[in-house]
Amino acid sequence: MLFTTKWLTTFLTDYQGAAQDAIAVDAVTTDSRQEVKKALFIPLEGEKFDGHDYVKQAFDNGAVAVIWNKQRPLPRFLPTDFPVFFVEDTLTALQTLAENYRDKIDPTVIAITGSNGKTTTKDIVAAVMKSSYRTHYTNGNFNNHIGVPLTILSMPIETEVLVLEMGMNHFGEIEQLSILSKPDFAIITNIGESHIEYLGSREGIAKAKLEITQGLKQNGLLLIDGDEPLIESMHKRDNVITCGFENSNDVIIESVRTNHNETVFNLSDGHVYHIPLLGKHHAKNAAYAVALGSRLGIDKDVIKQALQTLTLTSMRFEIMTGTNDVSVINDAYNASPTSMKAAIEVVKQMTGFTDKVLVLGDMFELGDYANELHRSVAAVIDDSITVLFTLGEHAEEITKAVEQHHPNITCNHFTSQEALTDALGPYLKKDALLLFKASRGMQFESFVNAIIHP
Repeated sequence: MLFTTKWLTTFLTDYQGAAQDAIAVDAVTTDSRQEVKKALFIPLEGEKFDGHDYVKQAFDNGAVAVIWNKQRPLPRFLPTDFPVFFVEDTLTALQTLAENYRDKIDPTVIAITGSNGKTTTKDIVAAVMKSSYRTHYTNGNFNNHIGVPLTILSMPIETEVLVLEMGMNHFGEIEQLSILSKPDFAIITNIGESHIEYLGSREGIAKAKLEITQGLKQNGLLLIDGDEPLIESMHKRDNVITCGFENSNDVIIESVRTNHNETVFNLSDGHVYHIPLLGKHHAKNAAYAVALGSRLGIDKDVIKQALQTLTLTSMRFEIMTGTNDVSVINDAYNASPTSMKAAIEVVKQMTGFTDKVLVLGDMFELGDYANELHRSVAAVIDDSITVLFTLGEHAEEITKAVEQHHPNITCNHFTSQEALTDALGPYLKKDALLLFKASRGMQFESFVNAIIHP
C-alpha cells in the first residue's frame, strides 16, 4: 500500500464517496489501459485527448478512486460510495500529490539534470545507491512534469534513496521539478547544446540547468562539471563539489583508459575504477556517483563492485553483435553535438577493427544553429574512420565538411532509410564496427534491429 484515501483528504479537501473510510491505494496511474488493482486514477488532459473520457476503462481495470476536474460532469455509472476528489486541474493535482507523498516517505532525494548523460548518470548513481540502500529511481526517461511525479508516486513506502532524472525544454521546468522533489543532492552532468532552439544559447542552457538548485535543501550538496566555464561561478559556493579532468576540481579524473568493453580510470581519492561503458565522458558520469556514494558512507570496494555490474537504460551506447558477427554500437536513443562527438571519440579509440563506420542522423531542437552545430561534428572525425553515412535534413552538413578535409574517408549522404540500409551491406562483417547515432525522432533503432534481428 502507498497510502489511503483518508490520507488524500488531508490536502485534497473537496471530495465525495467513502474517501474517509481509509481505502488502500496500491498504485497511481494516468493510463486507463493499465490493469492495476487498487489504483488511484488521475485523468490528464492534452491537446488531442482527455483522460476523463476513459474513467470507465480505469474503473474496470481496478481503480478504487479518481481525481476529477470539477468542471466535468461525473459519469452516472460510478457507485455513490466511489471516492472522487474534485480539483481545478488534474495535472496540478498529480504534482501536489507527488510532493505530499515525497514528504510522507521522506527519502534522501538525488536529482540529476544536464544536457547529455543524465539518464546514464541516473543509472550509475542508482546502481551505487542500490548497493547499500533501498533505492527507487526513474524508469526509462520519465523525467518531465508528468514523469517525475509518477516516479515519485511509484516509490515503495520503504524507499530510503530516490534518484530522479530531470529533463526540460524551456525555462522554469527544472525549477518546478526541483521545488516539487526537494533534493538533498543535485547533479548537473554538463552543459551542451540540447534544446538551444528554445533557450537561445549555451548560456541560457546553463541558466536553465542551474534551476535545479531552487528546491535543493538548505544544506544540500550540488555536484557539477568543474571543467565547464559557464558554471564556474558556482565553484566557490558552499556545498558544491566539482568533478572533472582539470587539476582545479575537487574530484579529479586521471589516466582514463578505454578498451573493448570498459573504461578504466583513476580518481584523486587514490582508487582505480572500472565501468562497462566506453569513453572519457562516462568516467565523469561515474565520478559523480563515486563522490555521492562516499558522502553517503558507502565503502569504496562496494562502489567499485556496483560500477562494474550496473545495467543501463536501453539504446544508450549498447555494444551488440549483429549479422556476420559485425560489432554494432546502438546509441540511437538521442543525440546532441556534444554527445555525438563523444561517441565518435570512443569509436576512434577502439582497436581491432579494419572498418569503422559512422551512421549519423539529424540532431533536433537546434533551431537556427542546426547547420553550424552539425558541421561542428566533423571536427572530431579523422582518418581512423573508414566510412561516414548520414541521413536527414541537416546531417548532410557533416558529410560535406568531412569530404572537404578527409578525402580518404568514404562519405555518402542518403535521403531514404532503404538506400542507407543497402549501403551498409558490405560492412556487415566480423572486423567492422558500426556506430548508430541520431536524435530519437530519426528512428535509427530500425537500422540496429535489422542488423541484430535480420
